[in-house]
Amino acid sequence: MENYIVEMLGITKEFPGIIANDNITLNLKKGEVHALLGENGAGKSTLMSVLFGLYQAEKGEIRKNGQVVKINNPNDANALGIGMVHQHFKLVEIFTVLENIILGVEPNTMGFLEKNEARKKVVELSEKYGLSIKPDALIEDISVGMQQRVEILKMLYRENEILIFDEPTAVLTPQEIKELLGIMRGFANEGKSILFITHKLNEIMDVADRCTVLRKGKYIGTVDVKTTNKEELSRMMVGRDISFSVDKKPAEPKEVVLSVKNVTVASKHHKNNAVRNVTFDVRAGEIVCLAGIDGNGQTEFVSALTGLDKMVEGSVTLCGKDISKASVRERSVSGMSHIPEDRHKHGLVLDYTLEENMVLQRYWQPEFQNKGFLKFDAIRKYAENLIERFDVRSGQGPITVVRSMSGGNQQKAIIAREIDKNHELLVAVQPTRGLDVGAIEYIHKQLVERRDAGKGVLLVSLELEEVMNVSDRILVMYEGEIVGELDPKTTNVQELGLYMSGAKRNTVKEIDNAG
Repeated sequence: MENYIVEMLGITKEFPGIIANDNITLNLKKGEVHALLGENGAGKSTLMSVLFGLYQAEKGEIRKNGQVVKINNPNDANALGIGMVHQHFKLVEIFTVLENIILGVEPNTMGFLEKNEARKKVVELSEKYGLSIKPDALIEDISVGMQQRVEILKMLYRENEILIFDEPTAVLTPQEIKELLGIMRGFANEGKSILFITHKLNEIMDVADRCTVLRKGKYIGTVDVKTTNKEELSRMMVGRDISFSVDKKPAEPKEVVLSVKNVTVASKHHKNNAVRNVTFDVRAGEIVCLAGIDGNGQTEFVSALTGLDKMVEGSVTLCGKDISKASVRERSVSGMSHIPEDRHKHGLVLDYTLEENMVLQRYWQPEFQNKGFLKFDAIRKYAENLIERFDVRSGQGPITVVRSMSGGNQQKAIIAREIDKNHELLVAVQPTRGLDVGAIEYIHKQLVERRDAGKGVLLVSLELEEVMNVSDRILVMYEGEIVGELDPKTTNVQELGLYMSGAKRNTVKEIDNAG
């Protein structure tokens, strides 16, 4: 009989209106990277939350090294050597990076906190694994990518032997992903055991030894990665064949819908400006992608563009109207839709229902209110329509509290709301973050449909494959400046990587001359 370090046997976990895990068995070997694959809402994060003690299963048992264990909370999990990097970060926003990493395991002498010792260990870990952080920065002030690094360092700091990674690469750059996968393989070689939730089939093929597939809360099967392929895994995951290429005809750009002139945005972290003198246009009927390594000004630029933050100087014109000083609602009414980078902070009200979130941008319109009184039947009908069209899965349909939904389905809810809105410009920031291959295929089709319907699309993405496949023009941002404009038909991933790292620069004029 095989010796497993962890066995989850017949696990069943229910929520109102849904069986998230239906009699699932998962076995983890010592020293292996075991991938957990499934569509959004398939029950992957729920299963790992049961192992980490965040949820209690109604049926089934967990064994560690053959012994039945009871995990009532994360402290029990940590005591058993189980750590978890969460998809939705478990961070205290008003604490610093360092305080979050050491929270609960603070080194002390006779009750006095030894912060210098902790800082030294954290800095050493961050340097060893290439996870650059600012120990004294507040969590509320740092980017999503930086928060992800903090989550990973939290687990590394605790020296756990069973490591659960829930979508750890969702906001990392290609280089960071490569490094993290190398780190995971190194952990396995050291004898640590890794459970790795991901939607990215390439990552599974690169790093995993075995892969267990869930679909709609049920166990589909476990396969050896070296004897399978991406097509077979995607078929097990969604029950049908998936197209890995984006089917689109050449763009036919028309009039300018967005004109950005000399935009400069201050940094919250240092005295230098985060965005410097950025100028470009987006036309109706094209997808322009703003590419770059996370932390090079994209987040600050989008915040200024969408009205969440102010510009130091410059102007933004939407459909011929100057919106440089307009409010978020004024920009929305003027024809801008926004799929935000941080879905929890800027995309959803987590304790509202799904139907309430679906009309956040439109509840004041006559369709949904009369003399200040909401038309609940109209809101319900509208939400049900979007839920069906965009395949948003939840336990109780439109009355589901959004906080209880899977991350991928929260993302689909935002995308449904923003794409359905009457807009001329769609600003899509990491729109496929945390989505499975079936949902990514669908979202890419939606972006192309928006383009073909004569809308302008500004896509901000860290995914090189997405940048190359979806965009008609690529603008590369490095240290707050546009350093290159590339044509996806004539460039390649290697050249794009050089621009993203600042090793290469050009101007629009040079591109024209080269053409």
